[in-house]
Amino acid sequence: MIKCVILDDELLAISYLKLLCEQIENVEVVKAFNDPKVFVNEIGNIDCNVCILDIEMPGMNGLQVAELVPDSKKIIFTTAYKEYAAEAFDLNVVDYVRKPIKKERLIQAFEKAMELISQKQKKDFIEWNTNIGKTVIFTEQIAYIKTSEIDSRDKDIILKDGTTIVLKNLNFKNLLEMLPSKDFAQVNKKEIIALSLIKVFSTNEIITTIAIDNMGFLKVQVGEIYRKKLSHLFEK
Repeated sequence: MIKCVILDDELLAISYLKLLCEQIENVEVVKAFNDPKVFVNEIGNIDCNVCILDIEMPGMNGLQVAELVPDSKKIIFTTAYKEYAAEAFDLNVVDYVRKPIKKERLIQAFEKAMELISQKQKKDFIEWNTNIGKTVIFTEQIAYIKTSEIDSRDKDIILKDGTTIVLKNLNFKNLLEMLPSKDFAQVNKKEIIALSLIKVFSTNEIITTIAIDNMGFLKVQVGEIYRKKLSHLFEK
């Protein structure tokens, strides 16, 4: 069963999407928003597995909103503008549906979402192509992940013993879905940290227990859009 939430600043677009969803089997619209800021504040507490986000909205666009959606919820973008396609897929969303939306096209997007929702997520290890070939990495050994300085499509995984392994052509959205959400968090656009290795968390900075050669301990900056999600993790 797909339980979806709709975000679009145009009320007519929301009404039309609701009408389409009502005609599709096993799809339920649990809530709709026309204000992205209200959506961001409430989405973490809503029982849903798919978010349908308009991209072009005043104040806060759908791409910015997508960065704040919990990783457990799949995203389908809708927009009348084709120029957002590349940036949308860089976020590893389920689908990108052009307006005016047709029922058949929306069904395709929901089918993709359902396939991903049905897949059993790996919790103890991840398996991916790396600089040393296809590799199984046990998540309990991961200390820190950052975007590669050589190729931004790749991600450097630093293990607790200091070993570095390069994940080839993998974005953060997809990577976070492979990792146990209770153990890892993205702290800015380029870095993910193991929560167990955080010893100080301030407004703008995290100090870890990860030692750097003759330089003390690793410090990472906390991005503004990730601060609220991090705070919620430590409140649990």
